[in-house]
Amino acid sequence: MDSKVAYLLALALLLHSCGNGDTSDAFGNFEATTVMVSAKGNGELKQFKVDEGDVLEKGYQVGVIDTTQLHLEKLQVLARMEALDLKLQVAAPEIAILLKQKENLTRERNRTASLLAQKAATQKQMDDLNGELEVVNQRIASTQQQTGLANRSILSERKPLEAQIASLENKIKDHLIDNPIKGTVLTTFADPFELVGQGSPLYKIANMDTLKLRAYTSALLLQNVTLNDDVTVLIDKGEDAYKEIKGKINWIASEAEFTPKSIETKEDRVHLVYAIEVLVANDGTLKIGMPGEVKFNKTND
Repeated sequence: MDSKVAYLLALALLLHSCGNGDTSDAFGNFEATTVMVSAKGNGELKQFKVDEGDVLEKGYQVGVIDTTQLHLEKLQVLARMEALDLKLQVAAPEIAILLKQKENLTRERNRTASLLAQKAATQKQMDDLNGELEVVNQRIASTQQQTGLANRSILSERKPLEAQIASLENKIKDHLIDNPIKGTVLTTFADPFELVGQGSPLYKIANMDTLKLRAYTSALLLQNVTLNDDVTVLIDKGEDAYKEIKGKINWIASEAEFTPKSIETKEDRVHLVYAIEVLVANDGTLKIGMPGEVKFNKTND
């Protein structure tokens, strides 16, 4: 807040100045989009390979929270699933015996049918064989149905266990700490072998390739400025010189704000300023919090 007040004060002085052509149009400080990386699991921080200033790639695994208990729970569920698999009933041997009986009875019935045509067998013999075939067919169908029902019941118990496995695997994955963005580590909040809980901050990282200069300017100077305009950004170079860098306006505030009442005089408080954001490619010299100035590339005078 102090830096913002200082630059708003400088802006107020600018608004009272005579305004030669070398004066900057906006003043502010550089910011970066930061990400706070927090723990998603609970336990001991077994590995944590992060130091302030490290440049990390997206997806790089920086640490591991202890997963021993989760792996043990997973093994228990897998053992229960194996036990269920052993309960699955296989009806193939019993049905094979019944099919053999059916084959023999069918052959005997066909022979009896030939004898009956020659008046060498009775109708009762034929009816008895047909009845035995019907019984065997019913036993085959019944065995298949009973086995299917039993197996479906066993398999229905497997579904919740599969869901438990998926849940445990997701928790194990959450115990692996993967870096979310490419960037530079700004601050670390944990050390290896500490106990961490879900939501505990581990480190803060920022993409330093492109920084935002959040600056403030007057409504008058902003009249001919639009989004995506190219601008010139100035940063300190030595005591009296400036380094110029190209920038692009990324955001313009829709509402103005007054200069702070705690600093400005009663006369200065009437001035309204607008916040803008300028995207600037970082050549390695820009740092978070560094002051910067903006010159608009004016098209109309």
